[in-house]
Amino acid sequence: MRRLLSHRHPLLYALAIRCHRAKRHLRWRLERSTYASDIETEHSLPCNVKRHSSRLIKLLGESEMQLQLNKVTNLKLCLPHLNGLLIRPGETFSFCKAVGKPTASRGFLEGMELSMGKAQSGIGGGICQMANMLHWLVLHSPLTITERSTHSFDPFPDQNRSIPFGTGCAIFYNYIDFAFRNDTNLTFQLLLDIDEKNLNGQLVSDAPTEHTYKVFEKNHHFLKQGPTFYRHNEIWRKVLSRYSGDILHEEHLKTNHVRVMYTPETWVDID
Repeated sequence: MRRLLSHRHPLLYALAIRCHRAKRHLRWRLERSTYASDIETEHSLPCNVKRHSSRLIKLLGESEMQLQLNKVTNLKLCLPHLNGLLIRPGETFSFCKAVGKPTASRGFLEGMELSMGKAQSGIGGGICQMANMLHWLVLHSPLTITERSTHSFDPFPDQNRSIPFGTGCAIFYNYIDFAFRNDTNLTFQLLLDIDEKNLNGQLVSDAPTEHTYKVFEKNHHFLKQGPTFYRHNEIWRKVLSRYSGDILHEEHLKTNHVRVMYTPETWVDID
């Protein structure tokens, strides 16, 4: 895997990050989007759109366990900025803008993050699990995703996977973001909490949505080309009528094809 010049030289890498962040701050200042910022925790909107839970701790290795425990702390620090957040008609949600920069001075710890082809530690590492949750909820809604990046490699074998591979998000403050816009006449609200085992999320609205959604994968398989393994699949979504249950149409959302950093159990050799 070729590395950019800025990745090989720490000073250039730090300078590149500062430039990207400055550009994003300028973009936020100049654009006319109205960002969701109102939080209501006393009352939740009445109509369920989608509910999901994801496990906090995975069985990786002893060296990664403390990073995972730190991740839980980092996720809890995100909660006050997201739980109860209202996204009204015409408003845009930005993960980076809502949560802010994860820094040690704000209490964020060293957690696991995926960067430059490997899993490593970094302040605020692991908060992408929160972005993953939000993305999965939004995929089951009429909200319009305006920005999303994915990780460029698959670092670990699946453990009790409940959603398709490749539906997660990469987050790096502030220019690798997850954002969506409310182009409907409904108001939506994020409800999030953390219990002993899971991150729990729910998307609700002030009135029922016209459609329901089912997200699924097609053509999932592993490939081997020379010494390198790749993981491939397609993400699709069915749009159904809420009232009749009829499938109105299917849409292809994304094709994933990423490098795998472990040896899968089965694969197709393409040499």
